[in-house]
Amino acid sequence: MLRKPALQPKMYPEAGGSPDVSSVITILNYFHPLSEGAVNFLKEHAFIVSFNKGELLLEEGRVCEHIYFIKKGVVRGFIREGKKDITTWITAEGEMVSSILTFEGKGPAIENMQAIEDCELLALTLADLEILYEQFPEFNIVSRKLLQRYYSDAERRAFIARLTNAETKYKQFLTRYSHFSNRIPLTYIASFLGITLETLSRVRRKLSMRKI
Repeated sequence: MLRKPALQPKMYPEAGGSPDVSSVITILNYFHPLSEGAVNFLKEHAFIVSFNKGELLLEEGRVCEHIYFIKKGVVRGFIREGKKDITTWITAEGEMVSSILTFEGKGPAIENMQAIEDCELLALTLADLEILYEQFPEFNIVSRKLLQRYYSDAERRAFIARLTNAETKYKQFLTRYSHFSNRIPLTYIASFLGITLETLSRVRRKLSMRKI
């Protein structure tokens, strides 16, 4: 199978050279304290990338070459079934996004990753990520805990997907993703929940009337 080359992100060097990685360092230190060497490595090798609303970070069939930390904006994952897009996940500031499949053997991605707001991300190549693992043992602990959270989120999404009642699905969505309810287009929320836009609108009206 012929693999498509990776999409090349648009790099935006910050004034003064090294990008501001402070917000990402704060997040990573939450999982496990980083050494000064690891912090300096990130400052030297990470770079800022920008995607406009609607642009793809990754296209299915391509090999993902980067791991991203979202500094600003919202990103969704989706697959295509015929002419229909099916949203598989949604995430925002402070989270990591990549194609986990590419971590093993650099196989082609099966999902698309799309900016649904103008986004600014801190990017690191997977090659540099491997160097971090080899030279700074504490980063293996950080990565393990990040992947545990990544897997936990996937399990919650699978739980919502298995529910059959639309109202229950939406209530579960609000429990976990309430910060997205008025931020992203309803069409993406409906797709994520596996219901029609009309059904979602009806459920939202019903819950709003109960509050009144």
